[in-house]
Amino acid sequence: MTTPRVAVLGGDGVGPEIIGAAVEVLRVCLPVEIEEGLVGGAAIEETGNPLPEATLQLVDSANAVLLGPVGGPQWEGRVRAEEGLARLRRQTGAYASLRPARHLGVPTPIRESIARHADIVLVRDLTDVYSAAGSAAQDPAWRQSLEDIRRVAHLAFHQAMRRRHRVTAIDKANFLAASKTWREVVAEVAGEYPKVEFVQRYVDTTSFEILRAPHRFDVILTENLFGDILSDQLAALVGSLSLLGGASLGVRGNLFRPIQDSEPDVAGRGIANPAGAILAVALMLEHSLERADLARALEAAVAIAVREARTPDIGGRATTREFTDAVLKNFAWLRWADVPEAEPAGRAEWGV
Repeated sequence: MTTPRVAVLGGDGVGPEIIGAAVEVLRVCLPVEIEEGLVGGAAIEETGNPLPEATLQLVDSANAVLLGPVGGPQWEGRVRAEEGLARLRRQTGAYASLRPARHLGVPTPIRESIARHADIVLVRDLTDVYSAAGSAAQDPAWRQSLEDIRRVAHLAFHQAMRRRHRVTAIDKANFLAASKTWREVVAEVAGEYPKVEFVQRYVDTTSFEILRAPHRFDVILTENLFGDILSDQLAALVGSLSLLGGASLGVRGNLFRPIQDSEPDVAGRGIANPAGAILAVALMLEHSLERADLARALEAAVAIAVREARTPDIGGRATTREFTDAVLKNFAWLRWADVPEAEPAGRAEWGV
């Protein structure tokens, strides 16, 4: 069997530190060939381009891409570091973002009796743009096709079939013409999954309900703009953006990355939280490297490590190194355990 090739783009700020930890964990999971490249501010500093041609070639030849956070105040001029991420999504034909959010026992702004029930996967469409109100047909910025909507909807229902069989589709069909089309097409796809409970709701009321009663949600399916906002809101249930990993699935390749920003004030101090980067590796194992079994074990290892070795951002004193060591220790035995594919939220906590 050919050894998978993974393009590693460390990014900026704490990116190289947390991505370095994630690569260390990935190497323990299975043999991989690692090739490193530049993106974001680091690429601007060396080449003047947030996504140089050498990185594009590296991405095209890889089985998966592990990407660190990009950006920082020093790159807020004419060429922004974040443009590297946007170009990467276009290069890979990214059509959907997956962002799991599960409560891990970390203190949050939400009452613990509520937050502990959070176990949600947000599926966000990436093919549309932030379209204005009005007719989608008249909006020159609107590029989403009916097939684009069907594709991301099928992805959400496939996720629900492996979890708790519930999809909540979110839109603003009472105001946006494009959302009306979205609602109609998603409802058509839902008819193909009779075993999945399906509801459609408006984004404004749902944004409140997610924080008030997260147990009601399993898979959330939504458009780009709403998903961008709601996915960060989920961090309030989890306790920190550094505890979230994400995947951008594309027709020509998949990107995996932690959700936190580059945190320049923390960079170089050895205390950055690599949990999100390691959870991004779990997503890679499942969606690009065909090892869902290892993905479940790694998620469980992170859940235990969060209790044993909390970094300062989540109320502890552990270093990046100590947190990574805790993940590796727990993964060493969990990889041989029978970790369930999915568990009801708020019940078992990985048997620990």
